[in-house]
Amino acid sequence: MPKNNALNALFSSAWGGCSRKDFSRVLAHGLAHICAYDVDMLVGFVNVAWDGEAHAFILDTSVHKDYQHQGIATALVKRAAEAARQADVEWLHVDYELHLTEFYAKCGFEPTEAGLIKLQK
Repeated sequence: MPKNNALNALFSSAWGGCSRKDFSRVLAHGLAHICAYDVDMLVGFVNVAWDGEAHAFILDTSVHKDYQHQGIATALVKRAAEAARQADVEWLHVDYELHLTEFYAKCGFEPTEAGLIKLQK
């Protein structure tokens, strides 16, 4: 399981200066956490959250900026889908920004309509 410092370093690189956070709750409640390492350095991460039954969710697909465009994210998402399949999950969901449509389509996702409510300001 990845360490908190490693996840913060990865997210900072992948997302451009994210504030530090404690990932312990994320790691405690996921179905799976798929990671990619270069020796001891965490360079990729995907969290698979789920409802305990039919639905799982891809969250936080992240690849270190120096390792992007090498197929790491695709491999992580495909391994995450396999982990969900092995857990007898029926539906795997992902939310993404419009510019990632082609990436997730290549990973096997079909676009769907969805709704969202921002609960915190």
